[in-house]
Amino acid sequence: MPDLDPLPHRLYRADQVRNLDDIAIRQHGIPGIELMNRAGLAAYRLLRAHWPTARRLTVLAGIGNNGGDGYVVARLARADGLSVRMLQLGDAARLRGEAAASCAAYGDAGGTLEPFQTLPPDTDLIVDALFGTGLERPVTGIWADAITAINAQQAPVLAIDLPSGLHADTGCVMGEAVHASATITFIGLKQGLFVGKGPDYRGEVLFSSLAAPAAVYAQTTPSLRRIDWRQQADSLRPRPRTAHKGDCGHVLIIGGAPGMSGAARLAGEAALRAGAGLVTIATHPDHAAWLNLSRPELMVSGVAEPGELTPLIERADVLAIGPGLGRTNWGRGLWNHVKEQHTPLVVDADALNLLAESPLSRPDWVLTPHPGEAARLLGVSIAEVEQDRPHAVAEIQRRFGGVVVLKGAGTLIRGDSQRPSSVCSEGNPGMATAGAGDVLTGLIAALRGQGLDAEAAACTGVCLHAAAGDQAARGGERGLIASDLIAALRPLANRIGEH
Repeated sequence: MPDLDPLPHRLYRADQVRNLDDIAIRQHGIPGIELMNRAGLAAYRLLRAHWPTARRLTVLAGIGNNGGDGYVVARLARADGLSVRMLQLGDAARLRGEAAASCAAYGDAGGTLEPFQTLPPDTDLIVDALFGTGLERPVTGIWADAITAINAQQAPVLAIDLPSGLHADTGCVMGEAVHASATITFIGLKQGLFVGKGPDYRGEVLFSSLAAPAAVYAQTTPSLRRIDWRQQADSLRPRPRTAHKGDCGHVLIIGGAPGMSGAARLAGEAALRAGAGLVTIATHPDHAAWLNLSRPELMVSGVAEPGELTPLIERADVLAIGPGLGRTNWGRGLWNHVKEQHTPLVVDADALNLLAESPLSRPDWVLTPHPGEAARLLGVSIAEVEQDRPHAVAEIQRRFGGVVVLKGAGTLIRGDSQRPSSVCSEGNPGMATAGAGDVLTGLIAALRGQGLDAEAAACTGVCLHAAAGDQAARGGERGLIASDLIAALRPLANRIGEH
């Protein structure tokens, strides 16, 4: 039995993981009970490594294969001399196949089980083996009571395959869900751990392929791909020694209505720190004269009328519109002028809200909505967007074209390609702060101007943004501000400090 595998970049829906299981069993001759025993052993090794002082273990098992994994863990723990309370939910007589065999093996080894009534107050560790990937309806009754009890106690929780109550595909909470300290998942990484509420409930994610052969995965296209900065950093190649600023892209940021000049300034400075050779901000004349006082590298032009954008656009390699744009006549006029241009374009903030009012589709832009803007683009509620974020990002892309970045915990990127959507697995709650989205707009525009295609610029920009947020959060998440992200960009973009 191998140790844990590195966290894969391929993510799957529940039905796809069941198909991977079936391929391993039927085409590669690995008995189902062997896969279950491998899963239980991987989970047990993990809990011993993570919580080596835990001596009193409580395992909650359901009546499916997830419960069967729990019985393996309980049997191994007893054999290792740990005190085990095995709490069964649902009628154990309904266990079938490998789960029934696993329960019988636990009993043959001297283990006892009891129906769940309450959790023992003196447990050191809880193993959640209630529900696996098949949950499709809200958790109610005694099952909900058990999850509530798990979340109310202080002991750490190891979730088997998926925190019980979390939807495997959407990451939605099905009434109640376990808040796990760690989740160990098997065969295929479930996409619900990385979208929706998954990041809130999963804890640390660890993975075991259960030694399934590589050929098991050849017949199934992942539903999502997980991306992170370590992977995406390779998009930023060292510059030629002969490079000059004209080679590195001229970004034009358009926005900054009165009272909102900071948004355009943040986007512009982020673009500079991401390597743009030149950055111009086209902004309202009321503050154009002083917008760059503390950052003289930014060029600033006051624009009172849409036509004044024309010479600025002619000199730019990429446009970014939206930060601080507003929806007054001034902002609307700029948007109506810019949307007719053929220069590569990044669209954010109020430019997205204006797009929602008068929809159109373009193949070459990058749209960066947060859930509220996504809801307006789709004509639905924010709750509906959050209920199935992978579907929402795909639907926005289908309607509006280009590349779509659906921001939030587990930011999603969808391009018009044959590849699955991407989800960024980095970032932190400290990034929920004013201006963080403007920084992302500047990053994507700068990378687009340096030669990356729209999807690559979006994926690399999102991951650089998340990595900068994680770097900044080393000083604490609460109180992190958007400027802290900008300060972290330069060493990350140059891979300084990597070992």
